[in-house]
Amino acid sequence: MPEPQYDPDGTLGGAIAPTGAGGTMDLATAEGATLEQRPEGGPQGTGPAARPRSLWSDAWHDLRRNPVFLISALVILFLVFIAIWPQAITSQNPLDCDLAKSQEGSQSGHPFGFDGQGCDVYTRTVYGARASVTVGFCATLGVALLGSLLGGLAGFFGGAGDAVLSRVTDIFFAIPVVLGGLVLLSVVTSNTVWPVIGFMVLLGWPQVCRIARGSVITAKQNDYVQAARALGASNTRMLLRHIAPNAVAPVIVVATIALGTYISLEATLSYLGVGLKPPTVSWGIDISAASPYIRNAPHMLLWPAGALAITVLAFIMLGDAVRDALDPKLR
Repeated sequence: MPEPQYDPDGTLGGAIAPTGAGGTMDLATAEGATLEQRPEGGPQGTGPAARPRSLWSDAWHDLRRNPVFLISALVILFLVFIAIWPQAITSQNPLDCDLAKSQEGSQSGHPFGFDGQGCDVYTRTVYGARASVTVGFCATLGVALLGSLLGGLAGFFGGAGDAVLSRVTDIFFAIPVVLGGLVLLSVVTSNTVWPVIGFMVLLGWPQVCRIARGSVITAKQNDYVQAARALGASNTRMLLRHIAPNAVAPVIVVATIALGTYISLEATLSYLGVGLKPPTVSWGIDISAASPYIRNAPHMLLWPAGALAITVLAFIMLGDAVRDALDPKLR
């Protein structure tokens, strides 16, 4: 096979390479440089030379293209906005009532009509988002922190503490949530949201605890954790730097879905009279007050119940989208 010939004076414009038929072919200098500098890998950086993405960046890449996530996120952002600043979309007071307008339908300036006490249903529906969103977020945050802490420590250290914690979670799982709320909250006289939040954290942490425990047990068996242990890393460093970032994804998914569940649980307890109490404005309280008038004035029940259903559905859809993005087995 003939060797490639090179023009020392550069008059031929570059390299002269042999062809398969025994002849030669001129390669322009620019083309040769382009071929030499072309990176390996597929188009648009998708080949083996492309920079790998982490689980979180890959999940965010998928979420941004998921219409279910985008719609549910917009609904949740709107709910958070009106919970923080309800005056932006209504100028009335939810506690200003006129019995002369009791159970009246839609009117100018009052699109949802009036309830049994003559209060504007639209205003009470808007202000009801504040209590529900506050209870949902605070309860979810408390459950996630407490359950992750206890479950993570039990899964990492194991031993007798892990066995005792497993039996304690079994006891809590045996307590019916609604019945427990009727018993525990019936003796509470506070009109704030904190007793309800405390009750949800008390009965909600075992679920997150078990998920965090199993996730930590799986993560600590990986090679990178064993390598860190062999290099002398402390338990705190292994937990915070190596295990927690790789074990938190299931907890985030469960907490996101559970947030909608806690909102519906608050409405259920308020409907039964043991959750939030007047003068607190809550969707559950309004649904309870509207139930006896469902035939004569269905609008009293329709709007708060519809707002509650949309809120719970938005959080469940968000949790499903996050689960699909963070679970590699579903790809």
